[in-house]
Amino acid sequence: MGQLQKIVHEKLDPSSRSDLLGRLLDLFLITLIAINVAAVILETVESIEIRFRLVFWVIEIISVAVFTVEYAVRVWACPANPEFSDGKYPRIAYMTSPLALIDLIAILPFYLGFVVDMDLRFLRILRLLRILKLTRYSSAMSMLLDVFREEANAFFAGFFILIVLLVLAASGAYLAEHEVQPDKFGSIPAAMWWAMATLTTVGYGDVTPATPAGQIFGSLVGVVGIGIAALPAGILASGMADLLRRRRAEMAKELRVALEDGVIDADEERELEIVRRDLGLSRRIAEEIRADVQRAEGTKTARQCPHCGENLN
Repeated sequence: MGQLQKIVHEKLDPSSRSDLLGRLLDLFLITLIAINVAAVILETVESIEIRFRLVFWVIEIISVAVFTVEYAVRVWACPANPEFSDGKYPRIAYMTSPLALIDLIAILPFYLGFVVDMDLRFLRILRLLRILKLTRYSSAMSMLLDVFREEANAFFAGFFILIVLLVLAASGAYLAEHEVQPDKFGSIPAAMWWAMATLTTVGYGDVTPATPAGQIFGSLVGVVGIGIAALPAGILASGMADLLRRRRAEMAKELRVALEDGVIDADEERELEIVRRDLGLSRRIAEEIRADVQRAEGTKTARQCPHCGENLN
């Protein structure tokens, strides 16, 4: 049973993909997800929905059946996943993981329609969340989620600063404008719409200060908003660069281990390819890292005595 779970896990896990069947399975699931998202979008066009209602229903039935089986099989085979195998309850740990929750959300709207009286339009929009399943097959999305997880404290700090400034900006606008424009700045909550649009540099223009004091204060808020809007982008860019640097270092470490005997055999090539895919690195970047490691190893060898092996540095 354990061996069968391991085989099934390897076939379903994109990071360990090394055979044709696994790649075809990935392609099938990605295509099915794309068809689902396109169908949900086209269903919102009334003329298309009336004409192809049966086609959309067939796509939904087939998709839910496939995604349900996929979810059940993943839960069954998850004890073979090293990430969850060490825990006391590996299946519960897997079912509460982000990717498993995304898989559950992908099929939940269909079953909710039978047990809960809900607006069908709302359920239809929930089905669009199936696009999140592509996260499993996209290294770029996985990297983005890793950055959000690692930089969570920095993002929370940025949003906390934004909330504080939002309250202060709305309060200042209320004091300056509530007598002149009671319909737009009659209360601090009402002024928060202007404060949010100004701090995020959106500036819709539907609500603007009219008094000189309000205009001066609004100008200051707009200048501060430029820096606040750039803060999350800076955190994201820094986190992404740091993650890429660490992944390249991990790839270089694996290459150095493989080159300890001076030769990379076929088995080591396969392992390195799995590591490359798991780290989300392109072949070009992997080749550049390999060239750098081989060059460094060659330099290291050249600086050793050819007779006794003593380091000449």
